[in-house]
Amino acid sequence: MNTTIEIQGKPVRVEISRAAGRELGRRQTPLEAEMELYFSCLVRKKVRFRDAGAATEGVPISDKLSVSFRPVMTAHCGTDYEGEEPPLTDFPITHHRPYIPQWLTIDYRAGKWVGEFGYAGPA
Repeated sequence: MNTTIEIQGKPVRVEISRAAGRELGRRQTPLEAEMELYFSCLVRKKVRFRDAGAATEGVPISDKLSVSFRPVMTAHCGTDYEGEEPPLTDFPITHHRPYIPQWLTIDYRAGKWVGEFGYAGPA
């Protein structure tokens, strides 16, 4: 399934694999795919999947899936987290539009949700 949604006025092309579509159809509760852009000593892109609650800010794609974008940062750089991620906080970006991705792919492989997003080129 391919669709285009709008996040803060910017179009985002979303591609959902057949396996992901089948798994979404089996779910009893909605799923949220959050595209996380992490700013710290480095920049990282990650798609986080979680059960969507009533307070989700995601853009609905269907009754089983919504998509959101969240820029985050850490208070300081460090490697002393022993396998755990440091605490994250929202990154205070005034104009989100340039940072919102152009595309998102969602798949379901080996019993896990897999996602990737990007800023140029095809998904």
